Amino acid sequence: MASAKNTKHLTRFDCPGGGQVWIDGHVLYIGHMRQPSGTTIVDVVDPRNPKVLARVEVPPGWHSHKVRVADGIMIVNHERHGTEGDAGFGGGLGIYDVSRPSEPRQIGKWRTHGKGVHRYDFDGRYAYISPTVEGYVGNIAMILDLADPTKPEEVGRWWIPGQWKAGGEPYPWESWTPPRCHHPMRMGDRLYVSYWHHGYYILDIADMTKPKLIAGGNTSPAFPHPTHTCLPIPEPLKGRKIMVVADEDVAKLWPAAPAFTWIYDITNEQCPVPIATFQVAGLDKDGSPQPAMMGCHQPSERFKGTVIPFAWFAKGLRILDIADPYAPREIAFYEPDPPEGYELASSNDVTIDDRGICYVIDRQRGVDIIETSVL
Repeated sequence: MASAKNTKHLTRFDCPGGGQVWIDGHVLYIGHMRQPSGTTIVDVVDPRNPKVLARVEVPPGWHSHKVRVADGIMIVNHERHGTEGDAGFGGGLGIYDVSRPSEPRQIGKWRTHGKGVHRYDFDGRYAYISPTVEGYVGNIAMILDLADPTKPEEVGRWWIPGQWKAGGEPYPWESWTPPRCHHPMRMGDRLYVSYWHHGYYILDIADMTKPKLIAGGNTSPAFPHPTHTCLPIPEPLKGRKIMVVADEDVAKLWPAAPAFTWIYDITNEQCPVPIATFQVAGLDKDGSPQPAMMGCHQPSERFKGTVIPFAWFAKGLRILDIADPYAPREIAFYEPDPPEGYELASSNDVTIDDRGICYVIDRQRGVDIIETSVL
């Protein structure tokens, strides 16, 4: 049975295989991880009665499980999914005019070499992406200018020294996992970049053509989960600059307890310091190894004040208040019952709208639409 605190379940929108949800006004955009592996656009003016407006398809062998919308432009990732399908489709970004959400119109595609693009940030002008690029090992960080969305142009790129194989850089990770940029996020003239089992990096992008490293760190040698998202907090908390770092409970380097989230003090950017962690109560009883996808996945990129919703895989929606960054506390949750035929839920992403309604997508079932009194 589902359980809850300070939340009310409004309805469920069935759409299995979901990857990411994004809200623009009262239109919900759903990226799908597997077939049907395109994008679903849904009217949620009445959150109790969601209505499909449109579907954007991608061919077999590819998925567009990430989606962002700003200023009437939707960008979706094109990433190889499996080994089958038309190689000519190509990895990159699909760019759409969604000024009429019921009539999405493709106006461009940015192509890249190899597998394609994974996660990204988009502010309506620039996209901060994680593409595979010819000559490089793994995904790197890149900034695209979409001033003309029909003709995106690269502005700058950054990678860990050693990734540029074609440039003759020595490769220093023979005894470690290959590097992989996972999710760049911008705030001001900084880019906060998660790099999977290579940790996180803070970049100065005042000059976008030449991103500069400020600092980085990596907890994977001690806690074997990959770094998924680095979420900077806009306002100081207790006079300190704060960054939330979510580890994803997958791809463990060795058997381990479930992944959790970290709170970092980045007041001195050259010396980020972890000051707190959060794990769902009772999930990690004694530190013993557990299966993957029990613990943390990611925070909502949208939040209000110090209240941040998280998708916590088997434990559903968890809503934290980090007003005291040294002692984050859970103030609400919605823990769904597992779908029929599954032992556990698999909450993959969450976003919120201007009414404080949460949209939580499950990999196996669809989107739970949840009202809460804390947002």
